[in-house]
Amino acid sequence: MKKRFALLALMLCLTLAVLSPVITQAQGELTVLDSSAQADFPMRLSFSLSARSNFDITDIRFCYSIDRAGFADVFTEASVDFVPDTTVDASWSLEMVMVGGLPPGSIIDYWWKIADAGGNQLETEPMSVRFDDTRYEWSRLTEGQITLYCYQDDEDFVNELMDSALDALARLSADTGAVLEKPAQLYIYANSLDLQGAMIYPQEWTGGVAYTRHGIIAIGIAPTNASWGKRAIAHELAHLVVHQMTLNPYNDLPTWLDEGLAMYAEGELEEVFISYLERAIDDKSLISVQSLCSPFSTNSDMATLGYAQSASLVRYLIESYGQTKMLSLLNAFKEGSGYDQALKAVYGFDMDTLDSLWREYVTPPERPPVQPPVVEERVHPALVVLLSALATWLLLALCLLAEKWLRRRG
Repeated sequence: MKKRFALLALMLCLTLAVLSPVITQAQGELTVLDSSAQADFPMRLSFSLSARSNFDITDIRFCYSIDRAGFADVFTEASVDFVPDTTVDASWSLEMVMVGGLPPGSIIDYWWKIADAGGNQLETEPMSVRFDDTRYEWSRLTEGQITLYCYQDDEDFVNELMDSALDALARLSADTGAVLEKPAQLYIYANSLDLQGAMIYPQEWTGGVAYTRHGIIAIGIAPTNASWGKRAIAHELAHLVVHQMTLNPYNDLPTWLDEGLAMYAEGELEEVFISYLERAIDDKSLISVQSLCSPFSTNSDMATLGYAQSASLVRYLIESYGQTKMLSLLNAFKEGSGYDQALKAVYGFDMDTLDSLWREYVTPPERPPVQPPVVEERVHPALVVLLSALATWLLLALCLLAEKWLRRRG
């Protein structure tokens, strides 16, 4: 029995030895000496590798994936230029101008694939690097699912922004049922110029941006502009929440719903938007719901009206049909439903009907024409007495004249 057991053990060892010679050889002959990453925010991430082998290293490939919401595990593989040798140093850079930039706090996983002339291959274990904005010294505050980063030395200001963010999430949840599914990171810059310095292709009007697939928001807020900043936080948080809840590979949200929920999260509509909406109602120049499904016009006046109408549309749906219906609408879009399909499934009408119903909601009813008041003419009592007396004397005179005339005839 013992001999049989020993024989089986020997056969197992021989089998393992036959199946794994390449792995053992690769580990022994092809070696990574060093692997590192260096961030130059916001322009690039540089990666370096040192490797050694008993044979000339002939092929190096750099692989990376960006930690963001998606529908599949996607990575990029790039061939690295180097001079073949038994010991090599190689490097590769992820240029942000090629990918449109990444927000502060992004996580990048990377690894190397190496091959030599002896047929050995080696793939390193994935490593992670955080792409931070190292221009500033950030402090961090975390409450619930929100982490707020700020480099301004004003604790009361930071706490005020955090409270505002939590309140915005609570309101959004109460009114729409939408909640954060993953943690959110908020980077608070001291002003819009500092924020734009963290971007590759900033617009001069950019004051805040939500990187929805990364779960990251960046906003420029000065303590003297805290009121605007709290509205901006609510707006961008709503974008992040809604996109987390509706992310799907089939269809995007209509712009009026996406921006309308973000405007609704801010609270009461600001006067500038109210005036644009009222003017369009009076002029009968409202934009159709169909048109508001697409990105808003680059014309500032039309864009402002687009935001105002979107906020009003969302408020109409919430106030008329309630929170449960709005949550059902978001879930319908998460399933990839089309615009009309989602509205019909939840509310029983399409976008054209929504357009008509909403216009009735915001347009005041026609008022009947105003009739001019009837002016009651009043005569002074003394004048009435005088006129009566004159009438009496006139009648008497006529009677006398008639009697006189009759006498002459007779």
